[in-house]
Amino acid sequence: MRAVVLHAPKDVRVEDRPKPIAGPGEVLLRVASVGVCGSDLPRMLIKGAHTMPLITGHEFSAHIEALGDGAEGWEIGELVAIAPLLPCNVCDQCLTGNFSRCRDYDYFGSRRDGAYAEFVAAPAQNLIKVPQHVDPRAIAMTDPASIALHAVWKAGGTTVGKIGAVVGCGPIGLFAIQWLKMMGASEVIAIDVTEAKLALARRAGASVCVLSQDVDQLKARADVVIEAVGVDATINTAISIAAPGGHVAFIGIPVPDVAIGNGTYQAFLRQEISLHGAWNSFGAPFPGPQWLTTIEKFATGELKWEFLISHDLDLGELPDIFRRFDAGTIDFSKVLFRP
Repeated sequence: MRAVVLHAPKDVRVEDRPKPIAGPGEVLLRVASVGVCGSDLPRMLIKGAHTMPLITGHEFSAHIEALGDGAEGWEIGELVAIAPLLPCNVCDQCLTGNFSRCRDYDYFGSRRDGAYAEFVAAPAQNLIKVPQHVDPRAIAMTDPASIALHAVWKAGGTTVGKIGAVVGCGPIGLFAIQWLKMMGASEVIAIDVTEAKLALARRAGASVCVLSQDVDQLKARADVVIEAVGVDATINTAISIAAPGGHVAFIGIPVPDVAIGNGTYQAFLRQEISLHGAWNSFGAPFPGPQWLTTIEKFATGELKWEFLISHDLDLGELPDIFRRFDAGTIDFSKVLFRP
């Protein structure tokens, strides 16, 4: 099969690899669509993966190609969503349903071969039923949409009548805007460094769109804030715009160290702002209501996704796209590949 293999940071190759085989309790999947996650950029360009060489990629949809022994309840050709986390199911966090905090997990595309490939073998427990009329490209975005929902729930859940804000309007931020609106936010503020991203935020339902350079006008305004970038400026901004008693959930994953300014820290203390870490997208029963709710809203059309896609390309174009990411010569939102 054709696969994209990470050998070292910036050493990304399209190769011919053996087609995997579905073992006991596993399903062989033909990848339909696979998306670039923000975490793929530092993994493939800066830090590397846990083991290399490795087939990366973890946001994907697929059709069932073959069933291993004991994999029941599935049909050949069926479209499925796939949870990329493989929890250990025995640690204290798994036993309390907190699978995102599993102490000994495996993960497609960072710890085991993933979905930048034509085929993947996956445990049947990682497959999720989906309505067969839903576009496979939408199903490939279940993970980022679920991550956004997980963060909103971590920040207090209901937003009826409250003011929401999203700092960083990449795909996860754009889904967060939609979730805040669906949960009843009276308005949603979107903040980004570019007008192009703010234009997408308006399509997602943001009622107030502000460039980062103008963020001072928003101080102490938002009841629920989702930070979806993970750099000093956005982390400080997210805390500074929170209203007294507000909640801030952080999704963005920093690469360098993060510094919180004294003024930001003073606001956090004096305004009694609650800060929440939000990691991954999973709950109980695995993979959790985050995934099931996202798939339901894709199926009904309430959760919009197509406007996020900036690129939908053949898998063979992936190494060049990552070179352009590295050089900063590409404007993008959601990038998908077709193996």
